[in-house]
Amino acid sequence: MKNLIITSALPYANGEIHLGHIASTYLPADIFTRYWRHMETNVYHLCATDDFGTPILINAEKESVTPQQYVKSWRDSDLKDFRSLNISFDYFSQTSSEENIQLTQEVFNKLCKNGHIYEKDIVQFFCDFDKKFLPDRYVVGKCPFCLSENQYSDLCENCGRVPDKILEPRCRICGNVPVKKTSAHYFFRLSTFAEKLRDWLTTNLNLQSDVTSYVLKWIDEGLDDWDITRDLSWGVPIPRKEAKGQVFYGWFDNHICYISSFLSFLKESGNSDGKELWNNSEIFHFIGKDIVYHHYLFLPAIRMGIGYEYKLPDYIPTRGHLMLSNRKISKSRGWYIGLRDFLQLFPSDYVRFYLARVTPYSQTDINFDWDVFIERINNELIANVGNFIHRTLSFINSTFDGFVPNPSVYDDDDLSVEDRISTTPELVGTAISNNEIEKAMKEILDFSSNLNRYFQKKKPWKERETAQNTLYISASAVRTLAILLDPFIPVSAERIWNQLGLTGSVHDQNWSRASQMEMKANHKIGEVQPLFQKIEKSKLNLDKWKVD
Repeated sequence: MKNLIITSALPYANGEIHLGHIASTYLPADIFTRYWRHMETNVYHLCATDDFGTPILINAEKESVTPQQYVKSWRDSDLKDFRSLNISFDYFSQTSSEENIQLTQEVFNKLCKNGHIYEKDIVQFFCDFDKKFLPDRYVVGKCPFCLSENQYSDLCENCGRVPDKILEPRCRICGNVPVKKTSAHYFFRLSTFAEKLRDWLTTNLNLQSDVTSYVLKWIDEGLDDWDITRDLSWGVPIPRKEAKGQVFYGWFDNHICYISSFLSFLKESGNSDGKELWNNSEIFHFIGKDIVYHHYLFLPAIRMGIGYEYKLPDYIPTRGHLMLSNRKISKSRGWYIGLRDFLQLFPSDYVRFYLARVTPYSQTDINFDWDVFIERINNELIANVGNFIHRTLSFINSTFDGFVPNPSVYDDDDLSVEDRISTTPELVGTAISNNEIEKAMKEILDFSSNLNRYFQKKKPWKERETAQNTLYISASAVRTLAILLDPFIPVSAERIWNQLGLTGSVHDQNWSRASQMEMKANHKIGEVQPLFQKIEKSKLNLDKWKVD
């Protein structure tokens, strides 16, 4: 049986989940996972919180709690938010777990043994006012590559590069210009992996070409060795006596947590063969485009450096950012839609449907616009999908006392719909398996539109002689829709299944059965109710997200 290991980029344990996170990473990964669960495949969907770094340490101090208490609070909050959107992780861990700390230190020791780590003194920013070394996100300035202002010292959000030396640096805490002090750090020899990385990028045809093209350009321009040390008290301790008071850079242990989470999950499930299963699975790391450098260079190079002990990813599905009213989402500026706020206004399936409908499998940024969101929910989810399902089941109730009628000889229209039922599941499944979730949703909407036209043409409320065929075929199509919609809108799909009066759960159905006409004549359907409620913008208070 096929094994799939699916990971989602780790949310930082320092703030709430917003729609931007969901669109680029967590929803695409969840739809992909849910589809493969319908395919008699061993699927493992893993995630964790990213617990280390200066921001967490500072905020924990402000709140008079320990860093451990602080990150646990955010882990619990994030997991609650994910569950509210029906993101179905099999295991949700933390980078601060004992298992991840141990594996990170083991990886470091193996890299040292293999000659991939060296030590050297560096000049590092230090804030005399705050009395702290200022790693990573606490030094901001101008990117040396694209000259964008107010960028982090370890990542330019505009061009995606990792700056070697940030220009015009200043302390993010107090705004003062930092001084420089010398500190001994450990470096990973990333530069020596250039050719191996080039070979991997050019031979792994599963990777997106638009991403690999500019990662290869970075390699051509020359890779810098990677400083993996931070002068902090909160992080994975470096296992060297001389490194007391220092920890690993968060991006060193972050992606190792993909592996440690999987090993921990299997161990807790009573399976000790985690490494063997990892290496005999297809590996998918779902990310947003802002962390391409880390996942296409750091991650594979480290696995190469320990002798390919753990398999490199087969796929790294990468998507662009979500804009809000054509402005870049910014938590620090308060310009974002928190998932919790959104779900106080709408059912979880509304955001799942909309984002699946508009999010392409590319680095292209997409825009969240309230008017477009409301239009797609009202005109596509409700007036198209919901309308066909409700009409079909309501007519069976009113015309045949809730019993699916017994069909007779099909005419050409009936045969055409039967053919669509037999072929659409494969089209939808192929699109999902290719990570093209927006194409899969379009196939479903086209299928539903065709069914609405069929129903309207056949007029079961008027043409009594053909009504039995029309409603039997329509009921079968509703069953197909329930299975096809399950990866996208699982709550609604289960409600459809229940309204059909079918046993078991839609989540447990084999995908291949969606193409079969398995509704039984004289089957009694369940209680029929409208699946969705139309959005009335006039009743919403959206002032918080108005464009200035």
